[in-house]
Amino acid sequence: LALGLLMGCIDGVEVFCMPPFAFMSKVPATAVLPIFFVLVQINFKMYIALIVFSLLPTLAQSISQSVRKDVAEELVFKAYTLGASQFEVIWEVIHRQVLPRVIDAARLQIGPALLLLVAAEWMVAGEGIGYRLRLFYQRTDMTVVFVYVIILGLAGLAVDYGLIWFRRWLCPWFGD
Repeated sequence: LALGLLMGCIDGVEVFCMPPFAFMSKVPATAVLPIFFVLVQINFKMYIALIVFSLLPTLAQSISQSVRKDVAEELVFKAYTLGASQFEVIWEVIHRQVLPRVIDAARLQIGPALLLLVAAEWMVAGEGIGYRLRLFYQRTDMTVVFVYVIILGLAGLAVDYGLIWFRRWLCPWFGD
């Protein structure tokens, strides 16, 4: 959130961060799994690092674009006219206008995050849904695989609806 806001508000930060983020967002996250296995070791921290590394560039870019396109210039000019500092403008005006879009962008990343988690567990884990899917795939027991797919889908829907509810609660001005 902070990096996306800074990229959208300060041109120098965007110029510095956009090229590497544009590159990283195009690299398939599953292709960097072996790198994370070696660098971060195989534990819970590796799963978190992989998901953050894979989703950060896309989220930061979408937040930056939202800052530049969704915030009316009149609001920024009015805040400066009323004596707001640059930090106050970013936090009180821009952050509030962009927050619903940030939550929506996070909602769109639920599927890719679950994909990365299952792929990492499939490859190296000794537990988890990905590990179990691999075991039942090797046994060709598809009935259990379908159950896990349904569980993953329901978990994704639950998180999605939770974020929708959270956005409505946190940002009532945004609407549906």
